[in-house]
Amino acid sequence: MTPTDRLTYCRICEALCGIKVTVEDGVVTRIRPDDEHPVTAGFACPKGIAMTQVQNDPERVVHPLRRTADDTFEQVSWDAAIAEIGDRLSAVRAEHGDRSVGVYIGNPNAFSGASLAWIKGFADALDTPHVYSSGSQDTNSRFVASHFLYGTGYRVPIPDIPRTDLLLMLGANPLVSHGSLVAGGLIRDDLKDVVARGGRVIVVDPRRTETAARYEHVAVRPDGDAWLLLGMLNVIFDEQLEDADAVATARGAEALRAAVAPFAPELCAEGSGVSADTIRALARDLAGAPSAAVYGRVGACLGSFATLVNFLLDALNVVTGNLDRPGGAVFADPPIDLLEAGRRQGLDTYGAKRSRIGDYPDVLGLMPAGIMADEIRTPGQGQLRALFVQAGNPALSVPDSRALDAALGELDLMVAMDLYRNESNSKADFILPATTFLEREDANLFVLQYQYRPYLQWTEAAVAPRGEAREEWTVIRDICARVGLVPSSAPQVRRLGRLGRRVTPAFMFDVMLRTGDHGDRFGLRRKGLNRKKLLEQPRGVQLAPHVPTGVLGKKVVHEDGRVYLGAPEILAEMTRLGTQRDDPEFPMRLFGRRELRSINSWMHNSPKLNPKKLPPGLLMHPHDAEQLGLAAGADVRITSRTGSVVAPLALADEVMPGAVCLPHAWGHSGSGGWTRANETGGANYNVLAAAGPGSLEPLAAMSVLNGVRVRVSAASGDTTRAAGEAVAVGGSS
Repeated sequence: MTPTDRLTYCRICEALCGIKVTVEDGVVTRIRPDDEHPVTAGFACPKGIAMTQVQNDPERVVHPLRRTADDTFEQVSWDAAIAEIGDRLSAVRAEHGDRSVGVYIGNPNAFSGASLAWIKGFADALDTPHVYSSGSQDTNSRFVASHFLYGTGYRVPIPDIPRTDLLLMLGANPLVSHGSLVAGGLIRDDLKDVVARGGRVIVVDPRRTETAARYEHVAVRPDGDAWLLLGMLNVIFDEQLEDADAVATARGAEALRAAVAPFAPELCAEGSGVSADTIRALARDLAGAPSAAVYGRVGACLGSFATLVNFLLDALNVVTGNLDRPGGAVFADPPIDLLEAGRRQGLDTYGAKRSRIGDYPDVLGLMPAGIMADEIRTPGQGQLRALFVQAGNPALSVPDSRALDAALGELDLMVAMDLYRNESNSKADFILPATTFLEREDANLFVLQYQYRPYLQWTEAAVAPRGEAREEWTVIRDICARVGLVPSSAPQVRRLGRLGRRVTPAFMFDVMLRTGDHGDRFGLRRKGLNRKKLLEQPRGVQLAPHVPTGVLGKKVVHEDGRVYLGAPEILAEMTRLGTQRDDPEFPMRLFGRRELRSINSWMHNSPKLNPKKLPPGLLMHPHDAEQLGLAAGADVRITSRTGSVVAPLALADEVMPGAVCLPHAWGHSGSGGWTRANETGGANYNVLAAAGPGSLEPLAAMSVLNGVRVRVSAASGDTTRAAGEAVAVGGSS
């Protein structure tokens, strides 16, 4: 058969690069960048190109698997799997109630609107509080900050990079990540353009990252960002550099002014590791720039004061007059606004439910994954007894992960939908084969909220599913039909479902598009868009050159329509910050890093991305290594109050003294499947992070993964080490 090229886009990260996929005899044989794609213009990173190896991996799960009595897996039919899962789920519900059933939603769901909507709809149909996701290891603190500022967690401003004069980034490395909670073009080129037109890009990070090395770098202590931002606000208010009109339109500005008054730059220098002179210069430059945007990403979301940090990022945008203005921090106006639809359904909750363990608030209906082990192991009403895991590997990616790994084996029922047999689903009763992004229809729905160049692309599947793989939403639909549930977060859709009317993702999203500002209104607007028109334009449609501004009044949902800078919960966090102390027993601060050839835990079986099967090393400043008597290449033991792991040591002056750096989501040890990943092993960062009540950031219940207090020692002569070895020395149970 003649090879056929299909145009689509990559769905590994938020850049969503345009790609060409060559299919021959129903098999993907090649992936390459789409040179004519109007947004990414011939760029695709190594992960997108290597997706061919994931797609065709002989170790990929492509048939339903059921656990046997001897803890191996056997292939079963879909009918048998759905029937048995339904019967066992019904038994759990009958004995323990609907609130004993939970779901864990992995990161790849963010790039599949259908999968995310149906798994969340399944949980909402049960009205269970046990809804967990990677968000509590990633982004939830950003959403809680927005809740306090704008009245809803669904409002997240993005930097208007194409028009800004100064971009200040905290905890972001877009030359490797390609942008996160910000998209809309080749961000590497857009950053270059900022400097080319006379502007500045400043990167605040404990490491001189790939992005920081290209632009201006300010080194900050891991978990020290709040001190830096408070010092900058202190200078802006003290020197009367604020934009008076912008401050006057906000509520609670005087309370914020009073709260930051004690945080003089000299005080903040110690906590942040940034000199008082640099803090003053950053504040003055930010306030004096013709336009500026302050932006933070994962590094700003994972510390002990993550919600405070994200709040302060936006507070700086507000008081300098850079919120909702060209070149500042702006709000996207997506053509399919799933988040606004969810807000109108009341899904943008914060604290509407409290966790059984730890009394933590929900964030947009999600509970913190850091209490999952305790929720499984603690008896009582609402104990988690059945778990559905979709595109996730929580046994590797959740803090104190060894405790969760052990707890998963105690469930009455565990069902996983994934591409591989991994650390988590090796404990499952069923592993159900999911499609890759190449095997399904998609629109770039969730990234629409974060695009500084509004752009919409709707793509068909590039190839038929391998083996018996199915789209996750259809699996959830069939399981729900077996037990009499309608999987939807919308009560009216559940009512329709009980009457026998079914809604497909394509229909639902098409209706939202057609009734929106860019839609065809079902033929009433001839030039408007619909699904059919978009599928006829496989490279998508750019909707506008820039994000509209002057929309703040429509975005803030507080009753008075004003941004709120004086939330008591945030002011209390400033007080708590002053009580923070170093731990002499664990004197170093551990933080993570993004890698170009890695994405969380799920692509480490690719020979192209992991050719030598070498686990990543711990980065340490040479001065620290000399003081500790450690040599490059030697194994070192990293120990926290929660656990201990071993990793090879790499010396790099790009890491500030007193800090060490290790990437997240290694430490593979899943039995069966992805042999290359298991042979690589590596140190699991999350063994070192604490979980359970009292261990999480209090406002968003975030896992504290930035600034983990550790000590580092030689591991030579330690005969206990093996690939991926980790030793628990405490933590939750």
